[in-house]
Amino acid sequence: MVHPIMFDDDDPYLARLRAVALAFPDAAEVISHGRPHFRVKKVFAVYGSGTKGPAETRLRYDHGLVVLPEAGERLALEQDARFFLPAYLGPSGWVGLDLAAGGRTGPEGVDWAEVAELLDGSYRQVAGARLVARLDAEGSPAARTRA
Repeated sequence: MVHPIMFDDDDPYLARLRAVALAFPDAAEVISHGRPHFRVKKVFAVYGSGTKGPAETRLRYDHGLVVLPEAGERLALEQDARFFLPAYLGPSGWVGLDLAAGGRTGPEGVDWAEVAELLDGSYRQVAGARLVARLDAEGSPAARTRA
């Protein structure tokens, strides 16, 4: 089944996210289920998501970033109102961050260093030892974003 494209390629949030996500070693972007997925051997981030449940309670996050946080971080992230449990991936430990939370009118209001740290943690969960060692040797995009 072919899924319809559910994002705008000119989305300024996506442009900023691509710059950070594709800076990780061997990272690539693929379109799956109508949304951009950032992957190495496995997916480490998805742009855009929604929640599961009855139609009247379901929410769509067109500017959502879905990541797999490190085990100790998930509970704290779930306490933050900007985060949500994404449909399908939530039960497997993934969380979503609404990049447009709080009425932001564009990507200028996003803490991109925080986004880079979330991507770093998710990348480390799926990349494998060789790529994580390369990431550590080259320097994480999260560290470069903070500098």
